[in-house]
Amino acid sequence: MTARILEGKEFSLKIKEEAKLGVEELKNKFGVTPSLAVVIVGENPASQVYVRNKHKTCEELGIRSEVVEMSESTTKEELIAKIDEMNADKSINGILVQLPLPTAIKAHEEEILNRIDPLKDVDGFHPYNVGRLVTGSPTLVPCTPAGCLKMLDLAGIEIDGKRAVIIGRSNIVGKPMLHLLMSRHATVTVCHSHTKNLPEVTREADILVAAIGKPKFVTADMIKPSAVIVDVGINRIAPKKLVGDVDFDNAKEIASAITPVPGGVGLLTVAMLMQNVIKATRLQLEK
Repeated sequence: MTARILEGKEFSLKIKEEAKLGVEELKNKFGVTPSLAVVIVGENPASQVYVRNKHKTCEELGIRSEVVEMSESTTKEELIAKIDEMNADKSINGILVQLPLPTAIKAHEEEILNRIDPLKDVDGFHPYNVGRLVTGSPTLVPCTPAGCLKMLDLAGIEIDGKRAVIIGRSNIVGKPMLHLLMSRHATVTVCHSHTKNLPEVTREADILVAAIGKPKFVTADMIKPSAVIVDVGINRIAPKKLVGDVDFDNAKEIASAITPVPGGVGLLTVAMLMQNVIKATRLQLEK
């Protein structure tokens, strides 16, 4: 049996279609064009690519996009002042600070991100939004795990009652994924570097989410036959070669469905960001 390949392009197009309708509704009903401001500090080449992709997607969907470029020498105080300025600007509905930050201010990342107005926090990282997710009343949810869940839904994969295992406990993917899957009545185990007998645990998973940043870490012997594999990892192993956290070629012969890398979950992350901009705009209008 060869697994069904869950192509990110197919699902991201559906999410973008939904987002476009949301943009049109905001314009027609309230006369509001949703807007996103992305702050990029320094000249990290990968960050510049990500920011260009976000800007391009905004333009495709009719979302107003502003890229705020700040120099490598920007201080914590200067960046926070810029965030405060955007918080107060009612024409800006979503604020995103592109990570990683330059070395000089990287240690202040949490303080900087927490300065964003929770209703404009389209990354879903603010403690207010994390708290709402944990307590079962989510508002703005981190884009990558939200994209994973949306993809499972669009693919018609049942979550209720299933055994799910997540490898990785980051604030960006692992922890929010735990709460999203639990909210859909999955029984969830989170594994990490201290987990003992990891393959035994992963072989129990009907849905296996890999998010640890180690190339081809999940091997065929760690996978339950017919499991659904969601590979969140993106690892560069050569100048033009990207692989996931899962040994794709062998895993696809065991799994019932699997996401490729590249071309999988990453495409949904940007699409869900657009959904969050629309959701943030609605929350601000309600307020």
